[in-house]
Amino acid sequence: MDNCKTGFRSHNCGELRMANVGETVTLSGFLENFREVGSELGFAVLRDFYGTTQVVAETEEMVKAIKALNKESTIQVTGVVRERDSKNPNMPTGDIEVVPSAITVLGKCQHNELPFQVTRSREADESQRLKYRYLDLRNPEVKKNIILRTQVVAALRSAMLDHGFMEITTPILTVSSPEGARDYLVPSRKHPGKFYALPQAPQQFKQLLMASGFDKYFQIAPCFRDEDARGDRSPGEFYQLDMEMAFAGQEDVFAVIEDVLPPIFAKYGTYDRASSAPFLRIPYAEAMEKYGSDKPDLRIDLTVTDVTELVGSCGFEPFAGNTVKAVVVSDFEGTRKQIDKLCADVEVQSGNKAYWFRLDENGELVGGISKFLQDSKQAVIDALGLKPNTFVGLAAGKKPAAQKTAGVLLKTVGAFCPNHFDKEQYAFCWIVDFPMYEIGEESGALEFCHNPFSMPTGGLEVLEKAAKGEIDPLTIAAQQYDIVCNGIELSSGAVRNHDPEIMIEAFQLVGLGEEDVKAKFPAMYNAFTYGAPPHAGVAPGVDRMVMLLSGEETIREIIPFPMNKNAQDLMMDAPSVVTQAQLDELHIAVTATEEE
Repeated sequence: MDNCKTGFRSHNCGELRMANVGETVTLSGFLENFREVGSELGFAVLRDFYGTTQVVAETEEMVKAIKALNKESTIQVTGVVRERDSKNPNMPTGDIEVVPSAITVLGKCQHNELPFQVTRSREADESQRLKYRYLDLRNPEVKKNIILRTQVVAALRSAMLDHGFMEITTPILTVSSPEGARDYLVPSRKHPGKFYALPQAPQQFKQLLMASGFDKYFQIAPCFRDEDARGDRSPGEFYQLDMEMAFAGQEDVFAVIEDVLPPIFAKYGTYDRASSAPFLRIPYAEAMEKYGSDKPDLRIDLTVTDVTELVGSCGFEPFAGNTVKAVVVSDFEGTRKQIDKLCADVEVQSGNKAYWFRLDENGELVGGISKFLQDSKQAVIDALGLKPNTFVGLAAGKKPAAQKTAGVLLKTVGAFCPNHFDKEQYAFCWIVDFPMYEIGEESGALEFCHNPFSMPTGGLEVLEKAAKGEIDPLTIAAQQYDIVCNGIELSSGAVRNHDPEIMIEAFQLVGLGEEDVKAKFPAMYNAFTYGAPPHAGVAPGVDRMVMLLSGEETIREIIPFPMNKNAQDLMMDAPSVVTQAQLDELHIAVTATEEE
């Protein structure tokens, strides 16, 4: 590996083989371990980015020199390669060892005790790992995720260029925009009282590029949102494969993504199977009815059934007057204790109780709420097509709550049952035909459901009918779509609203007039008045893709320097207090501070 040669090494620590026996080599790396056998014999493990090599000290001088060093010091070793007597088949360099003639200390570790053992850092407390991330990343098992990320980004970039897309970077300092999350604001020194915002996404800029006459745009775009963390979302910042196409619609975007993603997932993924084109298209309403979620995990072969008419009047109080959903699981082998655990997990995740009963091997309804169903036993068995040893999970409540709980129940029980969960694959689908509007949970008023820049299905005509009260605005569909993989939303996208007249009408329904639109989106509105092409795009999340490919459960494992769940960088101690002089220069007064 000539590209690894520098003035500090002739070979790397993962390179030497039997063909190198007899050669004098120079290696540089971290001292991972040293095992002293006697005053004149010791075995050291030297580690660099590429691997590990055993170094054998066979003189008292060499043993003392290595023994005097703390683990993780960086050293340079010059010596002769020889064949090992006791070979290690689990180590790529396990057939050889290096007998040193000279050892030079390059960077001394000054700490006798490390925060954690580097090669076992994943077992350490996460706060320690994040505080000492530079040590955590020395662990090859941690480092491999960052290497994977680099490979995936390179593959995505190459594929997009092959499809004729131009990589164009968009501004980081921009204007605050209502895009569904809280902005990170940056005060302006030259314009007191005014603020820049870090972009939640390059949404407006990429649409302006289409209006500017660029045909196909992409970038690996940094996005900034002041959101709380969760397993598949990092607080603060994330990256996405942002793309947009002019003179294009939904199917044009789908064709590109369906050509780009499956080969990358098949090549770099933990599993070597990925959906091929075309991906399944599922309308939003159907997804909510059939899977209880707009992020279905298609590796699970279970679906949700509406049983309101069947069991709603059975006498079980939580069902009375509510929507009731069921998940039927054949060949179920769980114990009562396991069922209780599954139901408890569903309640924690959904905030609502789950109920159940079983058809046992004798054809009897048993357990859970079965006593309420005895009078309609045969009707229940026939309607649900039940066979012996079938479990039925139930959710009840107002329709949205029942759907949500049933969706959580489906995923929880599905993941528990290997005969219903074909785990080792990447199952893609598109969720299409999202509602354009919804009633806001906090405001109680009409709001945009997904993206205010989406084209409504039916265009101006359907908006005008809603404005006149001829149709319910909640029935208006948008040309919006999500790409979902294994139950995780990778991205939202849409056919964009490129017509100023339609844009104004769409915003008027949520209480924003023409002047509001011009004030909030001046560049985009004005650009569209000069004639903009129809355009569409999407932006799959790079972090989520790499998380899926690596098989990790949390997104922090695939980010080089992640924040913790409280949006703190423990390594850099951010966010931090700044000086009064800095605040004065930015015309900022701090009125509240974090309690110590």
